[in-house]
Amino acid sequence: MHHYKLKLAAFLAWAATVTCRGVPAPSHEAREDCPAGSVNYTQLAKKLSRTAQIYLSGSDAFDAAVARWSNLSTPVANVVVVPSTEHDVVETVNFANWHSLPFLTTNGVHGSITTLGKMIHGIEIHMSQLNSIAIAKNGKTATIGGGVMSKNLTDALWAAGKQTVTGTCECVSYLGPGLGGGHGWLQGRYGLVSDQFVSMNVVLANGNLITVDKNSELFWAMKGAGHNFGIVTSMTSKIYDIQHPNYAMETLIFSGDQVEAVYKVANEQWLTNGKTMPVDLINWSYWYFDPTTDPDKPVIAMYLIQEGVNAVDAAYTKPFLKLGPITTQALSGTYRDLAAWTGISLDATPCQKTGNANPRFPIYLKSYNTTAQGLVYDLFRQATTNASSPFSNSLFMFEGYSQQGVKAIREDASAFAYREDNLLVAPLLTYTPNGPGLDEVASKLGNQIRQILYEGSGETSLNTYVNYAYGDETPLAWYGSDAWRQNRLHALKRNFDPMGKFSFYAPIA
Repeated sequence: MHHYKLKLAAFLAWAATVTCRGVPAPSHEAREDCPAGSVNYTQLAKKLSRTAQIYLSGSDAFDAAVARWSNLSTPVANVVVVPSTEHDVVETVNFANWHSLPFLTTNGVHGSITTLGKMIHGIEIHMSQLNSIAIAKNGKTATIGGGVMSKNLTDALWAAGKQTVTGTCECVSYLGPGLGGGHGWLQGRYGLVSDQFVSMNVVLANGNLITVDKNSELFWAMKGAGHNFGIVTSMTSKIYDIQHPNYAMETLIFSGDQVEAVYKVANEQWLTNGKTMPVDLINWSYWYFDPTTDPDKPVIAMYLIQEGVNAVDAAYTKPFLKLGPITTQALSGTYRDLAAWTGISLDATPCQKTGNANPRFPIYLKSYNTTAQGLVYDLFRQATTNASSPFSNSLFMFEGYSQQGVKAIREDASAFAYREDNLLVAPLLTYTPNGPGLDEVASKLGNQIRQILYEGSGETSLNTYVNYAYGDETPLAWYGSDAWRQNRLHALKRNFDPMGKFSFYAPIA
């Protein structure tokens, strides 16, 4: 890769200027943002640190940096900058602004929202080199680079007898989910990923580097709508002593014929009549087509995950066992095994860049409407079990975390709006891209499923998780429909990003 890592000397010799060639220009207005003539990236290279990197279109390094987990409505960049200091980020933003170039920050590249496709040229700022992790001497906080990945943080803290809330999937970044709130295995104890934030260094749209903490008006917005306001080069998070290293999981595989009965039990156990998920328990389930288990319809995989034990308490498993699952499996290990047990470890399929499109259609719920569960199961079955279906590898995800730590924090404490909801539900429609016609079929199916769940919820507004968002939802769905929330976000946007530089990921307006 040496000849692709265009560090200063090689870069200066190899590419004096690079034009905005090959930029899709569906309209005159879109084209105007790309300055006439050429952009001299050598001027940027001169200002970056020695270990910063610049990749130009056409190189293997560029292709690897821009590759995404989902290939639906992806952003288009002409150059990738890989900063190694926060000053490199400042210089890159200033350079982009000077040349009227759009820019987009990336790291884990698992965001699949279609609004990313609005970036049709510009600079990708790839944060992978800003990956430092430093635990404070008092052991209560850690300072984390803006490019740190979730697994790296978990492993580094674990080695020191510490942990904090991160996203569940090992291959996602730490801050990407966190800026949208961030669900995680430990949220029942401590709250969301963003609830751990103490302070952060942020490069604003104008290139200024500021520190944001509880004394800043921007702190509220960064915890739930942070993608709209700046680039976090580093942040300080609360961390905790490991209290319960051991975990157990019981996996129960059910026939789809039992769909209403399974979720009726889940409701009765934890979600209705004033009950709540125990703080030491997580309830996940997946629907997927596995012809080796059932050649006719998707199975239901119910995961009961318990903290601090070597076997899941029979009080949690017995009501499900009474339904007669097809198979059961008991596992025991540590916190670090959870991703592998639930199929989201580094070597699992969801962590691979396969070229597929992977749109999700998320909705928050307070409990399961079992009739709606049956209706959407039928739709999912029809879409996944047909031999010619492009969606046969799709997955339906039901995430039921313990909520005590989330609900212990006031609803107005951050831009994350959905502390009162108990379930995160999302069909993931995986398919090989084959033109806009198939994309439209996927969009129609995903939204039809979500609409049934919404109507069955009895809610008056659609509540969605911005980190899973499809892209056709509104800012009211991403950030809360309360007028005061929208007004506050719009006011902050006018103050900190009046030109809308950060508008490619679930924009506020």
